[in-house]
Amino acid sequence: MEQAKAIVCNALTKNYGKNNGLFDCNLQVNEGEVFGLIGPNGAGKSTLIKLLMDLVKPTSGTAKIFGKDAQKDSIEIKSVVGYLPGELMQFPGVTVKYILNLLMNLRGIADKSEILRISTRLNLDISRKYSDLSHGNKQKVGLVQAFMHKPRILILDEPTLGLDPLIQRELQQMMKEYIAKGNTVVLSSHV
Repeated sequence: MEQAKAIVCNALTKNYGKNNGLFDCNLQVNEGEVFGLIGPNGAGKSTLIKLLMDLVKPTSGTAKIFGKDAQKDSIEIKSVVGYLPGELMQFPGVTVKYILNLLMNLRGIADKSEILRISTRLNLDISRKYSDLSHGNKQKVGLVQAFMHKPRILILDEPTLGLDPLIQRELQQMMKEYIAKGNTVVLSSHV
C-alpha cells in the first residue's frame, strides 16, 4: 500500500529574475516522515517554504499539502500546519504570554496548557517582554507557536538558529515524539 502524501510539488517555480528563485521543483513528502531541505543560503529553501505557506505566489507549477492546493486552499491548510518562519515578527511592548495567548485566541483554542508545557520544555520564560529576548529565545517563541495547536505537519525554516545545544537536543526529542504520532516535519537548514 502506497503511503499518503503530506506534500506534493509539481514543476513548482518562483522566478525572481536573474536566475534567482526556485525552478521546476518536483517533490513528494510522505505523511509521518521528517524531510530536510539542506543547502547553502540562496538555494531556494525558504522560497519553497514560502510557496507552501502561500506567502509568495508561484510563477508556475503546483504545490499541495494533504491534497489541498497551497494557494487556493491556503486558509484551510494553515489550520493543520505549524509554521516557523525564517524571519520572526517583532512585537514591541508586550510579553511572550500575551503574544502566545493572542495566537491561541486567533486559532480558537481555549486550552492554554499546551503553551505552558512547550515553553517549559524549551526553557522559555513567557512572562518576559518579547522585545527584551535574545534571538534564541525569540526562536523559542516561534517554536511554541508552531507546536501549540498540535498540527498535522510542521514546516520549520531554520528551526535551530540561535538555540543552544541543550535546547537543540530538546527540540529534536520533541520532533521525534511528534513524528511517532504519525505527523510530518519539513525543515530547512544550511548546516
